Amino acid sequence: MLQEISFHCVLSPNWSVWSLGDGQPAEEIEKQTETPPLSTLLIEMPQSGSINVGGDITFIAKVEAKDLLRKPTIKWFKGKWMDLASKTGKHLQLKESFDRFTKIHTFEMHIIKAKENYAGNYRCEVSYKDKFDSCSFDLEVKEIPEGSQNIDIRSAFKRSTDGQDDAGELDFSGLLKHREHKQEEAPEVDVWEILKNARPDEYEKIAFTYGITDLRGLLKRLKKTKKEEKKSEAFSKRLEPAYQADKGGKIRLVVDLADPTVELKWYKNGQEIRPTPKYIFEHKGTQRIMVINNCQINDDAAYSVTAGEEKCTTELFVKELPVNIVKMLEPVKTTVNERIELECEVSEEGAKVRWMKNGVEVPTGVRSRYRVKSEGTKHWLIIDDATKDDTGTYSLMATGGTTEAHVQIDLKPLKILMDLQSVTVLLGQPLKLNCEIYPGNVPGRWYKNGQLVQSSERISIMHRAKNHNLDIESSTIHDAGDYTFVPEGYTQTLSAKVHIIDPPRVHLEALNVQDNTVVIVAGNKLRLEIPISGEPAPRVVWMKGERVILDSGSRMRAETFADHTCLTIDIAEREDTGNYKIILQNEAGEDTASIKIKVVDIPDPPEAPLVTDVGGDWCTMTWEPPRYDGGSPILGYFIERKKKQSSRWMRLNFDLCKETTFEPKKMIEGVPYEVRIFAVNAIGVSKPSEPSKPFIPLAVTSEPTTLVVDDVTDTTVTMKWRPPDTIGAAGLDGYQVEYCLEGTDEWILANKELTEKTRYTITGLPVEAKILVRVKAINAAGASPPRTTQHSILVKEVVEPPKIRIPRHLKQTYIRKVGEVVNLVKTSKCFFIRNSDCDSIMFIRKAERKHSGKYELSVQVENHIDTATLDIQIVDLPGPPQAVKIEEVWGNNVALDWSPPKDNGNAPIIGYTIQKADKKTMSHSPFPSHSSSSSSSSRSSSHSQSGLKLKIPEYNDRNFTEPPTFTQPLINTFAIAGYNATLNCSVRANPRPKVIWMKNKIPIIDDPRYRMFSNQGVCTLEIRKPSPFDGGVYTCKAINDLGEAQVDSKLEVKGGFTFFELMKRGVPLHLIDKYMNESKTSEKSESEKKGSN
Repeated sequence: MLQEISFHCVLSPNWSVWSLGDGQPAEEIEKQTETPPLSTLLIEMPQSGSINVGGDITFIAKVEAKDLLRKPTIKWFKGKWMDLASKTGKHLQLKESFDRFTKIHTFEMHIIKAKENYAGNYRCEVSYKDKFDSCSFDLEVKEIPEGSQNIDIRSAFKRSTDGQDDAGELDFSGLLKHREHKQEEAPEVDVWEILKNARPDEYEKIAFTYGITDLRGLLKRLKKTKKEEKKSEAFSKRLEPAYQADKGGKIRLVVDLADPTVELKWYKNGQEIRPTPKYIFEHKGTQRIMVINNCQINDDAAYSVTAGEEKCTTELFVKELPVNIVKMLEPVKTTVNERIELECEVSEEGAKVRWMKNGVEVPTGVRSRYRVKSEGTKHWLIIDDATKDDTGTYSLMATGGTTEAHVQIDLKPLKILMDLQSVTVLLGQPLKLNCEIYPGNVPGRWYKNGQLVQSSERISIMHRAKNHNLDIESSTIHDAGDYTFVPEGYTQTLSAKVHIIDPPRVHLEALNVQDNTVVIVAGNKLRLEIPISGEPAPRVVWMKGERVILDSGSRMRAETFADHTCLTIDIAEREDTGNYKIILQNEAGEDTASIKIKVVDIPDPPEAPLVTDVGGDWCTMTWEPPRYDGGSPILGYFIERKKKQSSRWMRLNFDLCKETTFEPKKMIEGVPYEVRIFAVNAIGVSKPSEPSKPFIPLAVTSEPTTLVVDDVTDTTVTMKWRPPDTIGAAGLDGYQVEYCLEGTDEWILANKELTEKTRYTITGLPVEAKILVRVKAINAAGASPPRTTQHSILVKEVVEPPKIRIPRHLKQTYIRKVGEVVNLVKTSKCFFIRNSDCDSIMFIRKAERKHSGKYELSVQVENHIDTATLDIQIVDLPGPPQAVKIEEVWGNNVALDWSPPKDNGNAPIIGYTIQKADKKTMSHSPFPSHSSSSSSSSRSSSHSQSGLKLKIPEYNDRNFTEPPTFTQPLINTFAIAGYNATLNCSVRANPRPKVIWMKNKIPIIDDPRYRMFSNQGVCTLEIRKPSPFDGGVYTCKAINDLGEAQVDSKLEVKGGFTFFELMKRGVPLHLIDKYMNESKTSEKSESEKKGSN
């Protein structure tokens, strides 16, 4: 870094170097800056200053913004090319502010803790559109006296505790510089020597020992410390650190080798140099020489030479010869719009020079008004169209000298041939302003109310010879004002007034309402703002009918502002409904408009409802719509009821009833009730109607049951029946019997007075007529539905043939043992035998065999006979078998033979029982089986059967285990908010499965709002008082050792309402609060459950 600074100082003593960062490449230095023409903007310029190293300084520039529409652009430079905007940081800060009262922009550049290399020339440039201004100033940085520069390495590398960005930072270049000037007194302990001789793993220990806390900074500093150069083995004489040559001259780079046989290579900026006419290599003994001929600027570089593995480097600086000025600039005096050429000649062709104006470099970019031209040694500065601002001192700077000349530009005399004329233009019509001045080639600018007017799609500015025109295709209100034409370079101005008039207009489309109708709810405030236009401002009058609305009204008033008029009604009433008229007038014309205001309100209460029909727990009620619907259609009705002796009304419907009839249900029979109606429109709920007349729900009984014919004669029919299943609170007053002749529809009342009995005889019937009979139960609520006979009844006495119905056990042989009681019952429908109306009894107290046989029962009614046969068998024990003998004996076996018994006991022999007995004890014991034949064989009971084995058949047990299977799945359903809901399904599994319920795939665990049941495979989930938040997908999952299964269903909860909807439905406030609190509690528990999962 020190060599780089020294290099710049040698070659360019007049140029300062800014070291906060890398500058622009040399190619960009030669590029000419493009800036607008010069103009005065700065009212306060930065002044040169000087500070000590490490001090702070501030440079201030101020710009007046009275004629500026926006903030100007400012740039700070160091030297010619370095833009300081990219160098801001802890050492450089740029600030700006604006004073709204004085209209002054203030720009500040703060240099903090300055270093020596910050010294030099600075420049401030300000530009605004086509205006430009700049100022140069110098900064001098003085060194601190030597006595104050004692540096202690241990204190330098101790971290500060103030937390600043530069804590622990040290300027090593400055430290090295200070040591070059004065040999510092060594501290008591030379830490640097200790560190140089120590191993890297001992650095931390040494830093801790001597109180050095910034170990990182110490290591960086130690890394940059130069190591002692070892004596070169390849070079006996190395290259000099730097060489200097004049441009066009020759330079020799010489090294002396210790070993002449070593291969030598030369490099320029790392690239190997080959022998050419420009680069010549010479050998003289151990000396190796590289000659560079005709040195140019591009030869200014770093050179190195390698001998084996050793390398030495140097730098070559090419110095340019000064360029002298041969021909000086000459003063120029001319007028505006003329061409100016400033000519100068220098001593060298292609020399770089700088043109200055008043000490500031002249911008010569593509868009600049200045052009620079050079041919050989001659240089020109050309101004094609000179203005008065071009007046000043121009100079040309070369490396060998400076020449300057004064340029004076005066205005040409101005003559006004046609002045601007004030005009009045109708809004939307073209606006044209024109004037004529001499000379004709003088440009100018148009201003409106002091603001510059520029060309656009709507505004056209033309200049043809002497004529200057400003044309606006379609004028607007904003085009009115004072217009001024200012010829460029002259103090004279041309002025005129433009007055724009516009017929008044009412802009009702801004209301955005249909048919210009504004709807307002009664009791609310209406503020109706309607945009208006017109130039000059029109006079506004509001009217309702023939009455003018004043601006001083208390409840209703009209106000007018610059761009709109306003009608205000503080508290809207029904009487405010009607048509309102707006009238606008000004000198350009008149306009009117009409607005309809519709005040809507809740409807009037309906008339008292009329109960037309009453049932056991219901009634039918009707009513008429309210006389006034509030200006909004009736949406429906709410119905309430209460017990007559109670004061608590109960809402019967939560969904609006669209009709004017309703059927309340679920009333208590026998209790008096009253009902009332609320009308509802889009605004709200009306007051309740007057209660209806009290009514008592009473139900008729159900129809009588079991209506049958009891007796029929030639003129009478006797009917009987059973009482109704349901009687109700009104009780039962009696029965009404009616009959109808077949083929007619006329029902004839049989009993003029109600009968309380359930049997009645209808008399006076025609013989052999066919009738239908019906019976009604009568109570205070009316007649029940009738019970009617299914078939017609013939009025004629009927003889029914007898019929014997034998019980099922008597239809086959009736077997009884001897001595048992025999009780036979034969039912007969028509004859009564042995004191019985419908059966015949034959009783045998002690049965004997002789009682066996077939019995015939005969029943006769007139000529009709019915018979039945009964087969009775009396059985007894059989006699003993005959002629028992032993046929054969072998081993432990014996064969027997016998004859059947003489007496079989009046029943077939079905088998024999064989017994055996020990001769000593004579104790008989039967064999385990019976014999059905008259011969058999047996084994002795004392025989050992050790050779036999009992073979037990094997049975395969049935496997009743199975995985879970849902035999009845869940179904999608919906629930009403506030009413319990259940979900049911059935599952089959063995062993018994574990059932898990989930909502939206989240298990339901220990939630008091849910109850779960499982009984005989039927799974039930009960949701207590669900809210809309309980809707979702519910899953029932069954798991056992063999597998798992699950079913899903979607539950939708209807009936959740917002606060507004509940108010709209007329729900009392305490019930709304309760409902909203329950909804919030449900929502909170749901969110907490999701958060815990």
